[in-house]
Amino acid sequence: MLDIIAFDADDTLWHTEYLYSGAQEEFRTLLAPYADTAELDAQLYATEMRNLGVFGYGVKGFTLSMIETAIQLTDGRIDGRAIQRIVELAKDMLRADVRLLDHAADTIQRLAQDHALMIITKGDLFDQETKVARSGLGAHFQHVEVVSDKTRESYTGLLARHGLAPERFLMVGNSLRSDVLPVLALGAHAVYVPYHITWAHELVAEAEQPRGGFEQIEHLGQLPDVVARLEARGGQP
Repeated sequence: MLDIIAFDADDTLWHTEYLYSGAQEEFRTLLAPYADTAELDAQLYATEMRNLGVFGYGVKGFTLSMIETAIQLTDGRIDGRAIQRIVELAKDMLRADVRLLDHAADTIQRLAQDHALMIITKGDLFDQETKVARSGLGAHFQHVEVVSDKTRESYTGLLARHGLAPERFLMVGNSLRSDVLPVLALGAHAVYVPYHITWAHELVAEAEQPRGGFEQIEHLGQLPDVVARLEARGGQP
């Protein structure tokens, strides 16, 4: 029944958010003489939101936003050594080992035996392609799509480009905002796999959360059974 099963990458197949949290914690230490944690976090988040349309998602945009925030909060007094440390934090994030989530490898290998698989992820193209290669999972995916954002429009274009009907498409991911809501709006299928850390930008207000039409699982090990049930029902929710 499903022509393809698509997966988000970061914090769905492998751990990523801990890298951002760790870098932000060190950033707080660097800027402690100039701002308290609450002010710093609020300023950094506001800067990230302003810059999304310029730098997009990913480590590089996050790093530039940290540098911009540091300059603003210190009135330009931040020294070169601190800026260099922020750059080193970015390099550490980009070079970090790819740590697969529990059940990711087994589930991908199992589903790849009789389903076409795809990755749809946001972020920097080079970084994401590198992580796919280093994950050891790349050979199981027919397509890897790195998109600037995940909206109803971007999914519509992606499905059209691959000749996919929404009712025969399943998206699996850890974000209601990016992996569930826009997919359901197209009449496609979604499986939500919550991650224990969620970036504020990906949070969905309770009033906007979907009331049904998708599956929620605790971990990827439960996904093959969900797929089997979905196909047995002919795609009916």
